[in-house]
Amino acid sequence: MTITTVPNRVKILKDKFTKSLGLPFQELLPESEIQKIIDELQIKYRCRLFDPIVTLWAFLSQVLDVDKSCHNAVSRVTAYLANESVEVPSTDTSAYCQARTRLPEKLLKQLFGKVAQSLEEKVTTEYLWCGRNVRVIDGSTVSMPDTVENQKAYPQPTNQKPGCGFPLAKIGVIFSLATGAAVALCIDILNTHDIKLARNLYQFLHPLDILLGDRAFCAYADLVAIKKLDCDAVFRKHQSRTTTMRQGKIVGDCDKLVTWYKPKICPKGLSLDEWVALPPTIIVREIFYYIIIPGFRTQRVSLITTLLDTTTYSSLKLVELYGQRWKVELDLRHLKTTLGMDILRCKTPSMVRKEIYAYLLAYNLLRSLMWLAGTTYGVPPLRLSLQGTRHHLNNFIPQLLATSSTKVEQIYRTLLKVIVHKAIPERPGRSEPRVRKRRPKSYPLMKQPRHEFRRQMQTA
Repeated sequence: MTITTVPNRVKILKDKFTKSLGLPFQELLPESEIQKIIDELQIKYRCRLFDPIVTLWAFLSQVLDVDKSCHNAVSRVTAYLANESVEVPSTDTSAYCQARTRLPEKLLKQLFGKVAQSLEEKVTTEYLWCGRNVRVIDGSTVSMPDTVENQKAYPQPTNQKPGCGFPLAKIGVIFSLATGAAVALCIDILNTHDIKLARNLYQFLHPLDILLGDRAFCAYADLVAIKKLDCDAVFRKHQSRTTTMRQGKIVGDCDKLVTWYKPKICPKGLSLDEWVALPPTIIVREIFYYIIIPGFRTQRVSLITTLLDTTTYSSLKLVELYGQRWKVELDLRHLKTTLGMDILRCKTPSMVRKEIYAYLLAYNLLRSLMWLAGTTYGVPPLRLSLQGTRHHLNNFIPQLLATSSTKVEQIYRTLLKVIVHKAIPERPGRSEPRVRKRRPKSYPLMKQPRHEFRRQMQTA
């Protein structure tokens, strides 16, 4: 008769997860680093099957899988223990769901930041722009289950009737242009302006960083705040400001230095003290250029930047840099569409935030795998497919678990080699119409809560 204990099963699961998910990410997310943050946060937990480390790995495997149900995650854990001389746990999801609830949000937040920082430290000079790190900022929304708690924390759009919509959260994310990794995150309610999210993200910038963004972030106070951090900004000019070449000092073709003046009235997003503290003027650089690529709706673009050195940062380089701003849209699409973060599954606000951090942590770990594969085999990491990387990782996990310890490294090297086979071709100026070919089902839209529909069906 075999005597089993929970610690034995926990050790087995840790070994399994380390060998499957942990091996590709061993440099950025080893078990020792997770345990270190657990100790720093003074997280207390009892001796359970789903301790914080096992729960975290199961959570990551859940968001990386196509089937993101808790039942599938628990089934995976059960399968890991099936061939061991231990008691197989129950397939009920209650223990795992409670373990995720106990998992502190700070743990996921710090792990996300740690992985992003570790990946950025691997960036060499050849991947920088003019010797500097470029960060790209943008905002988006995510949907979540329609529960009372979620509606209270992240209300649905006001133009939708109660019971007919879903709660939406607004997220602001800063990505690294060199690695494609997410380096900072902010979560707020739907009607939050992008610039408010950005002001909560400036704290994650490092000296000499360049922040790249669209016209929503181009405000006087924000340019001043970014310069105070010893950083620079490249934004598209906001549409409320008039564009003219008559004012300013011309320093090149369609390139001039302009003096901007402090707003006469305190903007809504600033306190009176913050507005008073603003300098009376700042000098910015304004660059005009035209887009003549068929399919692009914008014909004339005006850039505003605090990079005043025309020798080091030529207008052509800045125009090319702003052309790469579109990559942030692709990064958000990877998170929301490729990984499935567009529609979250958790039913409470705290779990929603944890789920978002889990997605970004998994996304950064995939980016780290792409970076390692690309730099190992001489392929630009950003040219690799994130979807292909996820497919290869999920398909190689059973092989990593089944093989002997002597062949694990060989299979791991094979994984890196096949990842670089999925390179995305260069497609400059590519444009696709935003249309759908497949027709939706001919069901009417929900215009009243579901319980009212049921009542009408019963009385009909």
